[in-house]
Amino acid sequence: MPSTAPTTRPLWQRMLFRRLKFLAIVAATLAVLLGGSYLFAPQWLFRANIAREAMAAHLEKHSVQAGDTHWSYYEGGTGPTIVLLHGFADSKEVWLQVAKELTPHFHLVIPDLPGWGESSRDMAASYTIDAQAARLQDFVQALGLGRFLLAGHSLGGAIAGVYAAEHPEHVGELALLDSFGLKFKENAFARESLAGKDPFVFSDRAGFWRASRLVFDSKPDLPGRFVDVLVARNVKDHAFIAKVFDELRTPAQYLAVQNRLDRLTMPVLGLWCKDDQVIDISALDSLRNGLVHASAISTSTLIGCGHMPELEKPEETAQILTAFALSH
Repeated sequence: MPSTAPTTRPLWQRMLFRRLKFLAIVAATLAVLLGGSYLFAPQWLFRANIAREAMAAHLEKHSVQAGDTHWSYYEGGTGPTIVLLHGFADSKEVWLQVAKELTPHFHLVIPDLPGWGESSRDMAASYTIDAQAARLQDFVQALGLGRFLLAGHSLGGAIAGVYAAEHPEHVGELALLDSFGLKFKENAFARESLAGKDPFVFSDRAGFWRASRLVFDSKPDLPGRFVDVLVARNVKDHAFIAKVFDELRTPAQYLAVQNRLDRLTMPVLGLWCKDDQVIDISALDSLRNGLVHASAISTSTLIGCGHMPELEKPEETAQILTAFALSH
């Protein structure tokens, strides 16, 4: 009679089957965890993505107490030092894509400005451009930075410009990206801001996308639940955003760099997105015309971005900063 005993599989087949079964279980478990995190705790995935981008940029997160602020900042890379300052209602993470291109050649220091991101804030304190520039000096001294290229975007550009005028011993070169603090042709943003309407305060996805249309040339590709994380963060910061916004609506603030251009003696770069709806590109003319004592003046215009060149054109932005740094 033929045997009815089960056929024994070869050892390698059994081992392969067990490994595939294990991998299938792991994949299913990860899918459930990631799906659950996306639906119920998207902030976890959001933070994990930021950590991944920081790692890819060879940056490590540090903190230091300097003056009245507990600063959170990224640091990494080797070479000449570049300090990067973010803009209004933003954080150090906006520089991660640019940083990935720069760290092979430069030592980067990228702080959360006082009051923003993970740095500390005091609702009773002043966060004017001048006050922030003074805090930046505390930070520079705490880290023992010597001379460096200082680059700032938007409000960070205004802080960078004022700091460079007050502390030229530290600023070897100054780069202003779509910078606040300069004269420019009045646009809808300027009119609404002076009237007290803040477009950067929102409470839902619709408000987030309205603000995005103002600062981006193309709609950012963001998952809906990540948008919810950004909305929740903005809602939490409403009172502080409103406070700082009101502090900036005086000529001493929105012309803070303009009034100090004749004190800037270092090489200066102005980098603008051609279709910026926040700070009109006419500010670039104000910058060029006012730099009567700068040792060198460079200007660059990018096409296909709004107010955020570091996010919409990170490779081009990094290339322009690199060329500017190496030329001086």
